[in-house]
Amino acid sequence: MPSMTETTPAFSGGRNIALKVPPHRYEATLAFYRDVLHLPALAGPTGGATGFVFGPCNLWVDNCPGLSQAEIWLEVVTSGVDEAASVMASAGLARRDEIEDLGAGFDGFWISSPADTIHLVDSREQTWA
Repeated sequence: MPSMTETTPAFSGGRNIALKVPPHRYEATLAFYRDVLHLPALAGPTGGATGFVFGPCNLWVDNCPGLSQAEIWLEVVTSGVDEAASVMASAGLARRDEIEDLGAGFDGFWISSPADTIHLVDSREQTWA
């Protein structure tokens, strides 16, 4: 629990959802969102993922060799990334920065929730797409 002198950052759900899919399911997954649901594709740089408009959210489908089943990764945006890291550490949540490189200068980090769901914690000002 933060002390009275520490700043507690605000958190909210981000608009990005990443669906990490094993290669043997990747093309069928893209076809489902593109050809069955007819979701609009997202344009622009995607970092190798295929993006779709998913209501008020962006759904990113990533082809991930080495996975045996699909995983959902979520985004949490915060008003203070450094303070958020302290809150997550105090709560005993595991930092998972090794799972995917965010690139130099990216203001954020990965955590694993108690249910082992991966979350990107980043600043509101830089949320992707």
